Amino acid sequence: MIGLGNKMRILGVDPGTKILGYCVIDQNNEALQCLTWGVVKGGPSKEVANRLGILYSGLHDIIEEWKPDVLAIEEPFVAPTRGAKSAVTVGQAQSIALLLAVQNEMSIYRYAPTNVKSTVANYGAGSKLQVQHSVRVLLGLGEEEMSEDASDAIAIALCHIYQTRYRQLVERN
Repeated sequence: MIGLGNKMRILGVDPGTKILGYCVIDQNNEALQCLTWGVVKGGPSKEVANRLGILYSGLHDIIEEWKPDVLAIEEPFVAPTRGAKSAVTVGQAQSIALLLAVQNEMSIYRYAPTNVKSTVANYGAGSKLQVQHSVRVLLGLGEEEMSEDASDAIAIALCHIYQTRYRQLVERN
């Protein structure tokens, strides 16, 4: 287990087949630095397999460049109105990230959307704007342009950092 005084590089991923949000955050003791964030777009193809190939290549390049230790990924959540087909495609995008994490010997942690929101925005049903505001404040990111998918990925990585710190404190006491 990673101690409070250790370094860790986290890849946060908000899975989706059309747009996959990502970020890379360095934790060095208590200091946090968001190194990069953005989105990988699955492209205009209606074929899910083609979009998954684009997502795989894009995420592979990010992992090669930044060499994260940990993947923090959001568990798929699909509103009941969107249906099972949507849930399956989000799960496929999640599988791409999981496969790349295994291939690169990264530790993998999954978080429910309500867990991410309550950890970062102090409200499990918080809006995307509330989450984005919280990650900006927590990391001092200012008003740089940021998509909702990227801010969700940052929130997922922060959730992992805070949950890890909490678990370590509980284990020590």
